[in-house]
Amino acid sequence: MVQRQCAAEEGYGAAVPARLFVFIQMEFPWALGPADGRYLLRGALDGEPEHVVVLGTLGAARAVGARRAAGRRAWSILQRSGSRGGGPPATPEPAAVLTARVTVIDPVSLSAEQQARAWLADLDHDRDVRACAAVINRVLHAQRIASADPYLHEVSPAQALVIRAGWGEGEQVADGRWLHARELPWRPPRRSGGSARRPGGGRSAALRPQERLAALLGGRSSSLLCEELALRARLDLEQGRLGHCALELDRAYAAALTELRAEGRQDLLLRIAELEQLREGVVAQARAALSDTTDGPDEEVVAHALERLEAALRARTATGFNLS
Repeated sequence: MVQRQCAAEEGYGAAVPARLFVFIQMEFPWALGPADGRYLLRGALDGEPEHVVVLGTLGAARAVGARRAAGRRAWSILQRSGSRGGGPPATPEPAAVLTARVTVIDPVSLSAEQQARAWLADLDHDRDVRACAAVINRVLHAQRIASADPYLHEVSPAQALVIRAGWGEGEQVADGRWLHARELPWRPPRRSGGSARRPGGGRSAALRPQERLAALLGGRSSSLLCEELALRARLDLEQGRLGHCALELDRAYAAALTELRAEGRQDLLLRIAELEQLREGVVAQARAALSDTTDGPDEEVVAHALERLEAALRARTATGFNLS
């Protein structure tokens, strides 16, 4: 566990340089699930420490803005003037929420602030923030399994209220504090093929998810079993759970081939044929995930098959939503 070093060397009275620890920190507007505390992560039983994760829950008071204050003043005036009314305003104050602060610390300390500054200067925002989120999600996944709570879920950097990177002394960072930190702006990268607009798509392409949401909620469209399975497979692939992904992808393909054929869409025939060609490989990867005699699924094969299924599902909704 991260420890704070002595401020002075015993017997000599000379100051000892503080050991510094670098970190990336995120805050989320809900309690993540695990109890507040410090968690040491290892890759294996006898492996070296990989990360120290510090979880803390911060209280948040209700924010009462000037508009609400003005509203109360107006209500008071109405009361004094004898205006008709049925009581106090019916709209309640918003409930207070908890904020979770999670700090992912590199357990290897630095001996000089210059090293910490160099680390911060060389930080790759996209890569290192995603790596931090993956560490947090590893903790949340373990908590979901340990607590048997299916409602605990992973997080993404886009959900964070703030993302920071910096450094501090041992006990500081172990309490979620720091000597120096700066906020990291986050702009979610566009997945290849996932959200790219079609030529001339413009505003209609940008609104398509909202349009489909309205169609699903209004009963004008229906979701497929394979869509949810594909989303779960994507999440597990991005979080490094390749075995889970391979098994879910196998079920997603089985459902997709049945569901897409049943719709009788001529414009999807080539897509369906491609999925049929990939099906055997997907089955093989699922078997590898359960086998004790192999090294597990091939990530390249699994990722390619998942991308082609996602492409077929995007094509299904690209031409309209009346798919009953």
